[in-house]
Amino acid sequence: MLGHMPSVFTMIINRDLPGRFVYEDDDVVAFLTIEPMTPGHTLVVPRDEVDNWQDLEPAVLDRVMHVAQRIGKAVCAAFGSTRAGVIIAGLEVPHLHVHVFPAFTLTDFGFANVDRNPSPESLDEAQAKIIAALG
Repeated sequence: MLGHMPSVFTMIINRDLPGRFVYEDDDVVAFLTIEPMTPGHTLVVPRDEVDNWQDLEPAVLDRVMHVAQRIGKAVCAAFGSTRAGVIIAGLEVPHLHVHVFPAFTLTDFGFANVDRNPSPESLDEAQAKIIAALG
């Protein structure tokens, strides 16, 4: 489409920007956010560049949520939480993304509290832990 700029997530999916991937299939990818609410905070993103979750094809939304559930189990195992938070905010990037993160308290559900400067080592470690937990 004329004048269309790919979203930052499309650029990550296409490997034009770096991303710490923990999961990929034909429809959906998952990679760590660079501004985690808690360590292990992962974004589950359809390859299709759709902005609003309610506009996604139901079958693709099913895939996204199926992957989000798998990632949720993995982040709980990897980071010792009993719950994984899930948020679809959609205000930061116009490309659907489901935030999945280890949740310990309600204050973990706050974009105001994100770590804007996590160390690359902490992100690499989180990536390795989630990949291992996904088995």
